[in-house]
Amino acid sequence: MGITKEYDVIVVGAGHAGIEAALAAARLGMRTACFTTNLDNVGAMNCNPSIGGPAKGHLVREIDALGGQMALTADATFLQMRMLNRGKGPAVQALRAQIDKRAYAWAMRLVLERTRNLDLKQGMIQEIVVEDGRVRGVITSTGLFFAARAVVLSTGTYLHGKTIIGEVQRVSGPGGLAPAVGLTASLKALGFEVGRFKTGTPPRVDGRTVDFSRMVRQDGDPEPLRFSFMSPRDEREQLPCWQTATTPRSHELIRQNLHRAPMFTGIIQGRGPRYCPSVEDKVVRFADKDSHQVFLEPESRESHEMYVLGLSTSLPEEVQIELVRTVPGMEEAELMRAGYAIEYDYIISTQLKPSLETKLVRGLFCGGQINGTSGYEEAAAQGLIAGINAACFVEGREPLVIDRSEGYIGVLIDDLVTKGSPEPYRMMTSRAEFRMMLRQDNAHLRLTEKGRAYGLVDDARWEAFVALRDGIAAERERLVRTVAGPTPEVQRVLERLGSAPLKSGVTLEQLLRRPEVRYEHLVEMGLGRPELDESVRREVETQVKYEGYIAKEQQQVERMRRMEARRIPPSLDYASLKGLSMEAREKLSQIRPETLGQASRISGVSPADVAVLMVYLDRMARSRQGAEEA
Repeated sequence: MGITKEYDVIVVGAGHAGIEAALAAARLGMRTACFTTNLDNVGAMNCNPSIGGPAKGHLVREIDALGGQMALTADATFLQMRMLNRGKGPAVQALRAQIDKRAYAWAMRLVLERTRNLDLKQGMIQEIVVEDGRVRGVITSTGLFFAARAVVLSTGTYLHGKTIIGEVQRVSGPGGLAPAVGLTASLKALGFEVGRFKTGTPPRVDGRTVDFSRMVRQDGDPEPLRFSFMSPRDEREQLPCWQTATTPRSHELIRQNLHRAPMFTGIIQGRGPRYCPSVEDKVVRFADKDSHQVFLEPESRESHEMYVLGLSTSLPEEVQIELVRTVPGMEEAELMRAGYAIEYDYIISTQLKPSLETKLVRGLFCGGQINGTSGYEEAAAQGLIAGINAACFVEGREPLVIDRSEGYIGVLIDDLVTKGSPEPYRMMTSRAEFRMMLRQDNAHLRLTEKGRAYGLVDDARWEAFVALRDGIAAERERLVRTVAGPTPEVQRVLERLGSAPLKSGVTLEQLLRRPEVRYEHLVEMGLGRPELDESVRREVETQVKYEGYIAKEQQQVERMRRMEARRIPPSLDYASLKGLSMEAREKLSQIRPETLGQASRISGVSPADVAVLMVYLDRMARSRQGAEEA
């Protein structure tokens, strides 16, 4: 088989995972190729054209801190930006942006085309070539062989895709595009266990046929923030979203057509996402409710097409038309696209290492929905890590592994490779143990240094980060050493806030620690620095007010890291360890955790099993020490 061209890294797929993987590898100096079945679908948002939200916004800012692309492109192409959960604590606040999906996709394609060391190619990959347990390249559907030292699979929902609308089924990727055919057979031949998942999308309607006067308008923030601290603040018109709801008539129509709903007739076999159910599933599961929220969201400044969030469905198209018109404000709505369900193949994620390299084939990495996740942000985060680590593999460097105490990316990947997921995995703040430490507003402080160490953070970003980091440290120090006295200005502001007056001098840190006192109030008192950057103010205030909570989490982190430091030999024969339960032996042998900490998080491994492993590792360490002393 002749080599058509040789690369360091080949990325299969140009969705949100593939984009980040290809850019990361190329920016790290790898000769990189990114293959997609259709060049006109690079960076497509086939489902909701939005980025961010609880936990997902955290991921976007972490991607940015590591030197990824998603945040920058989202900031450049958003239609509306809002901070969610403002009334709650900083741990769960998160940015959400409605995106111009056409502008976003085009911007991403241009970034790929203009990146050095990166070739963007249209072609369907149908076989992974492996020799002696190591990846050697890929073969296209037209028979061309491209050699590679590492390969990243990021096939999204295209892998053996099948779309379903009512009784109509066809082999297809999302949006009617060609699916990835043949690659599943190649993966199975290599010994991978493959599963089947399902997701769906709602119909889209023509905004000109909607009566928005019957809906509740939702605007973006007057002065919107950005995902990336590198993005400029520009003035732009934000487009509104609109809120309405289903009606009892909507639910009755759905119940009358359940015999034609693929979700209930057995046509759909794959497991769907728990936290993004179809409207027919909601009506059945929550039969006591006579209404469910529906949101109309713009898809582009250049189009009247609107996304109907909350009406995800695979009912027959004629039923969808009638269903949409039962919703207030859409009585005359015209469908531009019907909603549909899509089934696709994915690999069981416990077959991956924490680096996202597969355990079966060296140099083969997987990122995105092929690992059983849902969402653009989860995909992009995995793609970034897979791309970095593919480059590290080629260079013989240690891979980048972010632990659970360092980022939501670490939580996401650890959950996947340690626990797997019986349904499409969605990142949520509740999955993280250290939410006060892993806030969306401090992602750059947590991860920019790692991005710099691995070579993705350029000089301009690094200089901006250092200025921000040092500004925060300097202001924290000033607050600690500066004393505020009971001056008339101070007492007047405290009285207005309902805060106890000062009887003697206190440090500014002590003053800011009061729940009702904000940094802006220090400025009113003449004690703050009005010229201080807003991001520095927010971070300083959060660190001061939540210092106690953060300190408690740090203690938990130290305990966890002691467990993570205990490495488990990769060839350990768990079947020979007396005292382990049968379930633990089976799970440990299957997943082969790299550390004692990872072993403790495997479902079915009890604290007693962990204690047995700890005793064994201690015995091994003493034996090794004795051999060295002898």
